[in-house]
Amino acid sequence: MLDQHTLETLFINARSHNNWLNQPITEAQIKQIYALMKFGPTAANNSPARLTFVKSSAAKARLKTHLDEGNIDKSMAAPAVAIISYDIEFYEKLGFLFPHTDARSWYAGNDAKIKQAGTMNATLQGAYFMLAARAVGLDCGPMGGFNNDTLDQDFFPDGKTKSIFICAIGHGDDSKLYPRSPRLSFDEACAII
Repeated sequence: MLDQHTLETLFINARSHNNWLNQPITEAQIKQIYALMKFGPTAANNSPARLTFVKSSAAKARLKTHLDEGNIDKSMAAPAVAIISYDIEFYEKLGFLFPHTDARSWYAGNDAKIKQAGTMNATLQGAYFMLAARAVGLDCGPMGGFNNDTLDQDFFPDGKTKSIFICAIGHGDDSKLYPRSPRLSFDEACAII
């Protein structure tokens, strides 16, 4: 069992941030996030997520053009914004990632299955990404609210990577958080059958 402080850091006290302190994050922290998140489980270890860390002013200026109005300020103020996406050819790495059987054949040529597995598993990896970011002392601001098509054309012009969501990372400004919104009770959200 994890200690209470760790549980509070990862879950109980963790919040989605929209405002950021003027504190940079390092490349070492970004690499540490991936070093942790990559161990989260995916179906047949297919690991389809691809992360693009938008950190430079030039890259942020490109990103800004694809954001909904309500996401511009919080994205531009963050030290970095990760584009969580999936590789539509993730199955080509299954010989290495899942050598126990010919898992590549489960996906090759089946666009619907590629999209379903890629989206679902990369979204799971995006959740692991947020837990990893919190574990290394950073805060997260996940969001939709952008034009996936134009973002993909700009950042992934070869058409082989498809964005799912974006997540600002940095040191959140706790003084600007709203009170925590309620959550459903166990009985409202769960059943034991």
